[in-house]
Amino acid sequence: MKKDYMESIGQLMVFGFGGKQITPELKKMIHENKLGCIILFSRNLAEPSQIHQLTNELQSEAKKAGHQYPLMICTDQENGAVRRLGKGSTAFPGSMVLGATHNVNNAYEVAKMTSEELKNVGINWNLAPVIDVNNNPLNPVICTRSFGEDPQNVAEMGKAFMRGLQENGIISTLKHFPGHGDTGVDSHLDLPIIKHSMGRLEKVELVPFHCCIDAGADVIMSAHIYFPALEKQYALPATLSKNILTGLLRERLHFQGVITTDCLEMKAIADHFGTARGAVMALKAGADMVMVSHTYEKQIETLNQVAKAVETRQIDGDSIIKSIERVHRLKKKYLNWQDALNPESISVGSKKSHQSEAARIYKEGITVIKNEHQALPVSNTDRVLFIYSERFMSAKVEDQSSHLSFVEKIVKDIHSEADVFNREDPELIDLINNYHYKMKKYQVVVVLIESVSMEKSQVTLFNELKKADCPLIVIAGKSPYGIRSFSEADALLCTYDINPTALTIVIRAIFGLEEVRGTLPVSL
Repeated sequence: MKKDYMESIGQLMVFGFGGKQITPELKKMIHENKLGCIILFSRNLAEPSQIHQLTNELQSEAKKAGHQYPLMICTDQENGAVRRLGKGSTAFPGSMVLGATHNVNNAYEVAKMTSEELKNVGINWNLAPVIDVNNNPLNPVICTRSFGEDPQNVAEMGKAFMRGLQENGIISTLKHFPGHGDTGVDSHLDLPIIKHSMGRLEKVELVPFHCCIDAGADVIMSAHIYFPALEKQYALPATLSKNILTGLLRERLHFQGVITTDCLEMKAIADHFGTARGAVMALKAGADMVMVSHTYEKQIETLNQVAKAVETRQIDGDSIIKSIERVHRLKKKYLNWQDALNPESISVGSKKSHQSEAARIYKEGITVIKNEHQALPVSNTDRVLFIYSERFMSAKVEDQSSHLSFVEKIVKDIHSEADVFNREDPELIDLINNYHYKMKKYQVVVVLIESVSMEKSQVTLFNELKKADCPLIVIAGKSPYGIRSFSEADALLCTYDINPTALTIVIRAIFGLEEVRGTLPVSL
């Protein structure tokens, strides 16, 4: 195996690692293989100063290794359900909240502020925005990560978010090409299939990509989804399809930027083709960069198999050269060693102005879907029962959360006399089972639902609570689609995101202390 092949292909790899410090294996790949791109997850990120130190050390290693350009260091800071920066960063509204404001300037402003927080910790590439058109209520992986169901609105929101990143020095990424919005399967877990015709894809899924490519897209990430209308080889996903990556994206849509795969360790690829073989197939199909986010052994196997495929001309050497040129053009446009090796950050924490802007946008996006019988606002003198669950379910792509311990404090701060129960609390079960006399003391019942995956147990609870002779208010803390099972409630509200800022605002709105003005960006 020739060393120059290994060094060349290292620029086309996006690898992750475990822990909050550089691993010896990663350092070795930066030096020996000229690994050019790093992906960071929550497992790598603590508070801002630690993140800044980590990214500075990564860039220092690349400089010592003789890299021509700094490393591209990326993360998924979509905001909302998928955000990797934690302590010390701002919980900005996610895409569907922005969609519910119907104000593209909000998308631009959130992207601008997100850029500032990423740059301050040395991250220069954001794997956002998601421009999938979410038109499947049962989509388990996109849902509120989308701006909504209207292709043109998604296109305009996505373009504004992309521009907000680009104009503030962060590389943007459109995902997931050619569209992940109408799937009922999570590609982290299996291979989805979208059977729409080319005509339908042109009218819906491809609209945001057309728009953002014309506006100067930097990077497009492929989807691990099979599209029979675009690829005749059965079960060959877009990531591995030359018809899609080269024929459609390059030749038909005239995209000149960088094409990256999603992670090739996702089961849609790993279980059907293998990660390393998938990398070879993706590069042959027209991808410029391949992503292996987690396992060192698979990363080394990928490097070896790709290098061998280049040596044996399974992968055209000219295409590799063109991919390297695209990546280097992108690096030259956005990156420089002076910024990359900056040992000090001007401001590594979230700003108060960012927090106030996030709150403003939440107020514009949180939606009152229904308010019958003057259920809202609730009087502060009413006897209120508030029910929530600590079993907060997350999709695999999200940072897993196991509790919502902050909910009780939020409610008590607003209405100190409210009774707040975890849905799994035996006392609540006893109370509901004896509703004939125990529930009579309440004048209002408020229920927070968290996810569609919990819907069955939530519906059972709702049916019991309907027996109480008082107004019933339901808050959808994430997906608005879950509310369809609670149409008989007196009032329905949706926050789209479930975090302290969003929940504080929606609960204050219930008591008439805030005005929320969002309108649904999807049909129920």
